[in-house]
Amino acid sequence: MTTPQDFATYIAGLPRVLAGAAVLFRDATGRVLLVEPSYREGWALPGGTIESDDGETPRQGARRETAEEIGLDVEPGRLLAVDWVPGTARPPLVAYLYDGGVLGEEDLKAIRLQEEELLSWRLVPREELPEYLSGALGRRVLAGLDAVAEGAGTAELENGHRVG
Repeated sequence: MTTPQDFATYIAGLPRVLAGAAVLFRDATGRVLLVEPSYREGWALPGGTIESDDGETPRQGARRETAEEIGLDVEPGRLLAVDWVPGTARPPLVAYLYDGGVLGEEDLKAIRLQEEELLSWRLVPREELPEYLSGALGRRVLAGLDAVAEGAGTAELENGHRVG
């Protein structure tokens, strides 16, 4: 018979995985909204860690992080991509990418950066995205844009590359 302590020991020994969620926003010309974090080099999408220990879902995490980071409380659209990103100095990451739709001029004017985490934001055309986003994140964003353009289902990715 399994005791609660046995089960807790079993759970404690399971592998750990990080989970993050981001939202892909575009303007009327198709440029992608990127944010510049203050805590690391490079650019990113609005989003962040899913507070799964508090019962938060990926969709809820994407909405909360977007509201916190850029001041837009927008219900995320459809799931564009799920990416399994292996880790070296961290556990693996499961990254969820949601469609944020097209932001109008009023939405863009309403952006308010979370000063503790972000330095700036900008709109970047697809062809310039590789200059701002590298590795799995860059590939994930391009896969998300393709999913939007094709009206296709959710892209399954491993390290930003399509699988299946």
